[in-house]
Amino acid sequence: MIEQYVWDLQEVDETQVAVVGGKGAHLGRLSRIEGIRVPAGFCVTTDAFRQIMAEEPSVDDRLDQLARVNPDDRDAIRTLSAEIRRTIEGIAIPVELAAAITHALAQLGEQDAYAVRSSATAEDLPTASFAGQQDTYLNVVGPTAILQHISRCWASLFTERAVTYRQRNGIDHRTVHMAVVVQRMVFPHASGILFTADPVTGNRKVATVDAGFGLGEALVSGLVNPDVFKVRDGEVVARTIAAKERAVQALSAGGTQEVAIDAQRQEQPALSDEQVVRLVRLGRRIEAHFGRPQDIEWCLVDDDFRIVQSRPITTLFPVPETGDQENHVYVSVGHQQMMTDPMKPLGLSMWQLMAMVPMQEAAGRLFVDVTRRLASPTSRAGLLDVIGKGDPLTRDALETVLDRDGFVPSLPDSGPAGPPAGGASAPIETDPAVVTELIERSQASVAALERDIRTKSGPALFDFLLEAFEEHRRVLSDPLSMQAIMAGMEATWWLNDKLQEWLGEKNAADTLTLSAPDNVTSEMGLALLDVADVIRPHPELVAFLQGVEYAEDAAFLDELPKLAGGTEARDAIEAYLDRYGMRCVGEIDITRPRWRERPATIVPVILDNVRNFEPGAAERRFEEGRQKAEKKEQEVLSRLRALPDGELKADEAKRMIDRVRTFIGYREYPKYGIVSRCFVYKRALLAEAERLVRANVLPEQEDVFYLTFQEFHEAVRSHQVDGRLIEQRKEAFRSYHALTPPRVLTSDGEALTGAYRRDDVPAGALIGLPVSAGTIEGRARVILDMADADLEAGDILVTAFTDPSWSPLFVGIAGLVTEVGGLMTHGAVIAREYGLPAVVGVEQATHLIRDGQRIRVHGTDGYIEILP
Repeated sequence: MIEQYVWDLQEVDETQVAVVGGKGAHLGRLSRIEGIRVPAGFCVTTDAFRQIMAEEPSVDDRLDQLARVNPDDRDAIRTLSAEIRRTIEGIAIPVELAAAITHALAQLGEQDAYAVRSSATAEDLPTASFAGQQDTYLNVVGPTAILQHISRCWASLFTERAVTYRQRNGIDHRTVHMAVVVQRMVFPHASGILFTADPVTGNRKVATVDAGFGLGEALVSGLVNPDVFKVRDGEVVARTIAAKERAVQALSAGGTQEVAIDAQRQEQPALSDEQVVRLVRLGRRIEAHFGRPQDIEWCLVDDDFRIVQSRPITTLFPVPETGDQENHVYVSVGHQQMMTDPMKPLGLSMWQLMAMVPMQEAAGRLFVDVTRRLASPTSRAGLLDVIGKGDPLTRDALETVLDRDGFVPSLPDSGPAGPPAGGASAPIETDPAVVTELIERSQASVAALERDIRTKSGPALFDFLLEAFEEHRRVLSDPLSMQAIMAGMEATWWLNDKLQEWLGEKNAADTLTLSAPDNVTSEMGLALLDVADVIRPHPELVAFLQGVEYAEDAAFLDELPKLAGGTEARDAIEAYLDRYGMRCVGEIDITRPRWRERPATIVPVILDNVRNFEPGAAERRFEEGRQKAEKKEQEVLSRLRALPDGELKADEAKRMIDRVRTFIGYREYPKYGIVSRCFVYKRALLAEAERLVRANVLPEQEDVFYLTFQEFHEAVRSHQVDGRLIEQRKEAFRSYHALTPPRVLTSDGEALTGAYRRDDVPAGALIGLPVSAGTIEGRARVILDMADADLEAGDILVTAFTDPSWSPLFVGIAGLVTEVGGLMTHGAVIAREYGLPAVVGVEQATHLIRDGQRIRVHGTDGYIEILP
């Protein structure tokens, strides 16, 4: 039975994670890499752990209780996990198991010192490192002590931090088992951590070495600050030598102790530059073997490095695959589209097929390679200008890359870089009929798509959709549509620039755009106020809707007619969904559930409107905004006429005001048309998925979301699907949520977020981009999911990003703060439309502002103060 419970490290590799845990599997594979020295040892397998757990059935009951505990209930987790640990540590190790362990010890040297290390089956994985979640014991001497510490390692699967980590990551406690690694102890001169990619910037070409004297516990525990070396291309390019006053060393009788470092050694480097470079070479060999950047624990013994752990660095944002060795600069699509969450493969591939420019994928997000646009002076200037107006942080990040000598190649203006981003807008008359024509064109295109797709199924549907995507791109690139969008944006920029120059007034265009006509997104928010008007007079209806669960499907709509006023309520909601039901949060991902598919999503917002508004609020608010804009126009023109050349200035401003009010509302319509088309595609594709389910090709309809469009097409043609691929994609998608996409990413892996570089804000203020003028104080409501909204009049919405689907919330708030956004993104446009002070692009806003805090939003100057 020895083989069942104990395996030598040389016998295991990554295929045996279920038997020896993540750490054991990695160490086994490390030990077989040429030139890498790993201390000898063995693994006590998960079979042993399962036998121990079976010895005490009461553990099962406590695991059941633990599964029902809220991850935020720290007291309950602390109590239950402590009970489980005590129980496990109290179980006597069966004779057969103890014999297997002591036999393995005898092979290595029974009275030698060992490190006893936990190795869980959900540990050191590509998507979750679980670093520091379980326990390690150093310098353990003698079989009795080693057996005791093995029991402690088993129990450490249920430390409070490990239990909380698993619950927050959705990992079932019963699916994780504990192996234990027992390794011969090494007594190093120095030790530390090697990251084969810079853990701060993500740069894959820069390795970072943290080093200190003695055992690595001094660094891990924070007892001392490490020396830090950065290495690029085989050379130390930066070093910080810390004053290392303490170290952790092994005791001869077992265990460890803190010791003082001699004063003359404290500021000496723990490693020489030659040793650092040699260590990084070993790290690169390990990285190449595992195929991804590694977090490596090392020890230096007699000028020889021993590797005691290597795990993947799970916090790095992956780099799009190109297949070449050239430098590339990528700009995030999600930051432009106001959706930085990961997308599923079907959504990604369809957006790529419909996009006007090639897009690369990484961690479920899309990026555009702008390297060639940056390489030519003219196209570079145009790109930076357009991006800077929308999102100064992205521009700053790009300029940071451009400041690096030689990273972006230099091309002549006649090179293949193409025209400046956005292009030059041709003249267009300020005529409302232009917008009317464009909207009619879009509606006709969607109607034709709905008509023609009805007869398509099977492989023919996919051929039809590829042709529909061509029409999709044609609609997107309609020159008249582009001219109308640019006319509204350029007139807004002109007004803001000129009125600040002439009148000293910031962001004057914000008031001039209030209640602009033809804005389909702001109309969507006001229309939900009208739905609330139908429901408000009927208390029984309100009470019924308060009991509707968000996760429910459309069934609640069928129940409404049974209540007084319910038929009218259902009709009002249905009419709203007929016009806006294709929308949802994260709507650029076709796999996201639409409001029409989950009507209960909009119920909380309807109830907020019932509670916070009086009847007729929609019409009243629109008219109030229109009158404010009209009054502002008269005021601006009057002040301009009082200036030198005032009549000329006033005439120019009047032309631009008319232009803004004619075209700025249309800015929102193309996205509405895109999403309308995508919902037509989705319904047809789901019908195909349902056929695959009925044919037993797929277990669930939504499994197709984890196939690309091309793979879905092939599945319909062949009636075959790789189920393992779908499961791998599901696991990868879950892991992508833990990664924050950067605004700019380089092929070196460097993630750049940019900075505002301003010194005109109060100390401690959070800086962002001013997108809608005014100042407001109120209660911050930090909301990451629209379904969780519970707003009162005067609240300020703080969230990661808003797309058009959030606009129904805008009618009930007093201000807006987002982490992502630009001057012309949807949240900014609708905030101006409704007259809400707004600041966007505030890094980490949802973490730095607590729900319920009072804050002051300076929408004119672009910062937020957190009030006492």
